[in-house]
Amino acid sequence: MDKSKRLKLVRNVLLLFPAAIGATLPAATLENSKVRVEIGDRGELKSLVCKDTGHDWAGGAQLWRLYFDDRRGGHEEKEVPVLGGEQTPRIEIAGGTGDGQCGTITINYPALVCRGMMFDASLRLTIALEPDGLVRFASEISNREAHTCIRELQYPLVGDCRLPGGAELLTTFLGGERFKDPVGKIAREGNEPPYFGRTWEFRQIDYKYPSHTVANCFALLNDSEGLYIASHDPTFQDTWHGLRVYPESPMTFTRLEAGLYKYPDVLCGGTWKNDSNVLWPYAGDWKETARRYRAWADTWWKRRAAPAWVNMMTGWQRIIFRHQYGVTYYTPDDVAGQVWEAGRKAGIDTLLCFGWWNSGMDNGYPDSYFTTDPATGGDAAWKKAIADFQAKGGKFHLYFNGKLIDLESDYFRNGPGREICYRDNTGAVYTEQYRFKGSGTFTGYYNTRTFTPANQRSEEWRALLRKMVDRAIDFGADSVFFDQLGYCEYTSTWNTDGEFPMPDHFIIAEKAKTLEMLHDYIDGKAPEDFAIGTECFTDVCAQHVDYVHNLINPSKPTDFPEWVRYAFPEIPLTDREIRDDTDIAWRVNHNLLVGLRTDGETFRCQRTLDWAPAHQERLGRINALRRKYPVLMGTYRDTDGFENSNPKILLARAFSDGAEMAIVVCTAKDVPAKGVLRVPGRTLSSWDCIGEAKVDGNAKGIDISLPANGLAVLGFR
Repeated sequence: MDKSKRLKLVRNVLLLFPAAIGATLPAATLENSKVRVEIGDRGELKSLVCKDTGHDWAGGAQLWRLYFDDRRGGHEEKEVPVLGGEQTPRIEIAGGTGDGQCGTITINYPALVCRGMMFDASLRLTIALEPDGLVRFASEISNREAHTCIRELQYPLVGDCRLPGGAELLTTFLGGERFKDPVGKIAREGNEPPYFGRTWEFRQIDYKYPSHTVANCFALLNDSEGLYIASHDPTFQDTWHGLRVYPESPMTFTRLEAGLYKYPDVLCGGTWKNDSNVLWPYAGDWKETARRYRAWADTWWKRRAAPAWVNMMTGWQRIIFRHQYGVTYYTPDDVAGQVWEAGRKAGIDTLLCFGWWNSGMDNGYPDSYFTTDPATGGDAAWKKAIADFQAKGGKFHLYFNGKLIDLESDYFRNGPGREICYRDNTGAVYTEQYRFKGSGTFTGYYNTRTFTPANQRSEEWRALLRKMVDRAIDFGADSVFFDQLGYCEYTSTWNTDGEFPMPDHFIIAEKAKTLEMLHDYIDGKAPEDFAIGTECFTDVCAQHVDYVHNLINPSKPTDFPEWVRYAFPEIPLTDREIRDDTDIAWRVNHNLLVGLRTDGETFRCQRTLDWAPAHQERLGRINALRRKYPVLMGTYRDTDGFENSNPKILLARAFSDGAEMAIVVCTAKDVPAKGVLRVPGRTLSSWDCIGEAKVDGNAKGIDISLPANGLAVLGFR
């Protein structure tokens, strides 16, 4: 746009908006019995009050900012900011107050100002207060500026956020995390890598949904109130959970901002709309966030019932039979022999089988799955091994990678792999490397295996995945496991055909469609109790599988798997990363406490559980308790249904299945603990323990005393 047109546009905006020349507009307010929201005359979030607690979360800062990619004038600047505080809006309010639908506030920007010049794009923001106190923030962007692409909208933002006493940050990263002192955490960790961003202006940490962030929400909270921040987005588009702290003086970062970031990628002539982002100031503990998110998920959640054996599965041994560089650790002859015996001692009757193909683990995908080693009996030997394992009572999961294409495979070099793989923002093949070391250093550091992800939109790739299902059925396996389909990569695949390269922001939705397609195929072709699983919990993908292989072992002090277990208790979810006999008592206790199944990956899947005797022995005792109290495989209830007098040290979690209920009780790591449980409406019927526990049921409750790393299971009727 030339200078004269820009000046004319400026004059028009000033005439439309008298606030730009000194007039003051009144604030706009929405209010019901739950929440009060006030928007100032400059579009700032002046207040966000929870009526039940009286706390105001807002600090009067701007509600949004956006960024565009600029190719005007023969050069490119990729991230030009447009700031809400530099604009002059027209604000309208519609509807009344009360406990019905409580009206809307509309903030209109017919044109935007960027660095003192007009940017020919419009932004329309709509804020609606819903009867239950949820505040919905909708947006509409239209771009009329040639040679630009509006990449990012950060909205809503709760700036200068006012935290109540004892507030923590709750994320859903890897199922859940809780951090004390959110401002301090962001200030400390928001400069990693050092001075990677504009860290003299602010410090920032982000969580991407979907990736390893399992649900599209996070919260700032204490034990009695919180602010739930979420994108209830049925398209499952990429959303970043943004957390910033700004300095009150140089290098003193104290002013918190929290919000949601979306990626419109709006070219000139285009329009983008979104109405999924919500804020909810509430009274209650962290469970309110899980209930709120699950209530929304129930509007699209359609998980099918899993086979009964999956629900009762205590876990598996996860073993690589042939490794990446041709080393054979185990053969089909070992499946019903030493592998079975090692699991049996631990109370595990299931095997997740890696590296069963001729070229070995993480090598040759996807061609490799269709050739087994003739020297160890080929396909016939595997079919016999599986049948012998099942004859002893075992269940067999057959592994496939659901996304990777080896760049050395014929599928890539001479087949369709090159056409259906991920591309980076230059159009080049995007690659990932997976490597293991042998006895030397050369293989692990130099002779790496290089892969590219397959685009899950490809029907050709989905047809190949169906052939993998056929292979598992033909082998007689009980389940097919597709690795890496349960999460979204931090990167994306790009289309570089237009003026601006465009990333795909809907990868997780396509992975979910792939898993749904595979489940449909299994339902029509496989035996009735045949199962499907994947790696890493993400809400939209988890609904289409029978079980999920976790990405980490969540037993660090800041881990909070209680969130995902409470929000989605019906999904069997494993632990992970217990690879030897280190810190066994606490980690195994903790995993039973929150209802995780065992991922036996001794020495990173290169040995059986016989090589970790302490882990094997502890699992044997834990799984004996699971057999006696099968309700432990039922619905995870966390602390619902009972009271605990010492919850910080004496850890207790409940499971129920109809009339049955059991409570797992253990100590915090490496300390003894005492306390009293009160379980209204139920009678203690039995109890068992690991360690010298004391349990005494009386009229006042159940007195429990546990030694360090002790554990008890209490059964109720």
